[in-house]
Amino acid sequence: MSRRKFIKRTLLGLTGVGLLSGLYAWQIEPFWLEFVKIKMPVKNLPDNLVGKTLMQISDIHIGKRFDHQYIIDSFEKASALNPDFVVYTGDYVSTYKDEVQYKELTEVFKNLVKGKLGTVGVLGNHDYGKNWTQPEVADTISNMLTSKGVDVLRNASIDLSGLSFIGFDDYWGLGFDPQKAMANFDKSKANIVLCHNPDVCDLNVWGDYNSWILSGHTHGGQVKAPFLPPFVLPVKNKKYSAGKFDLSNNRTLYINRALGHLWQVRFNVRPEITIFELQKA
Repeated sequence: MSRRKFIKRTLLGLTGVGLLSGLYAWQIEPFWLEFVKIKMPVKNLPDNLVGKTLMQISDIHIGKRFDHQYIIDSFEKASALNPDFVVYTGDYVSTYKDEVQYKELTEVFKNLVKGKLGTVGVLGNHDYGKNWTQPEVADTISNMLTSKGVDVLRNASIDLSGLSFIGFDDYWGLGFDPQKAMANFDKSKANIVLCHNPDVCDLNVWGDYNSWILSGHTHGGQVKAPFLPPFVLPVKNKKYSAGKFDLSNNRTLYINRALGHLWQVRFNVRPEITIFELQKA
């Protein structure tokens, strides 16, 4: 083979690989849902909750940039698993320049996954509207969730069947008040914090808290080359990409990779719904 033919064939091969990779990242991986199963040892967990399941769903991002039927289909698959608890960790909509898609969100919320023992949610930055400055958007989404049986925690806590959930309002939003959220924290209980943005884990707001923190927000970066960190992460602490992190004072952070997406592209970062199995610590 001549040098010219070799170069031509090589370039054609690389072009083909690039096109196939682009097609995969656009049309396949963004909708290739993974159910991730994790053991969750919780301090002070009541005996009757050992072996129960807690499902985390995050960042569904209903908006104009992709077909929300994928979210409905994913909810149906998740509901079939019959979880005991379900938590939602924010960003139910996408709001940059787009109008909030309340009509589509209403349709999606008809299919919300509910827990047998309780369903809890917190808000994310996009739930505060354009530039995170529209409290009326946050109030509307919160009311929509409440009408469907979701306990929305905006710097508040709730006890459900022996499990105490503490919910932070979004770090970038208008209502962030961690002191209020932690006001009723009781170290003798079985506690789980819901906090959309994992950067909050590095703030001096935790006191003696020593249990799990469930977050979203990062989408795992959505695009990650093998053996390299994600190219884009919307957090100050760039180690907070996805998965489990052991933090100071025996805290454990878990960052969900998101079910939805802002832009329809994923590579090496599949969408996720997490299923935790509760255990005694």
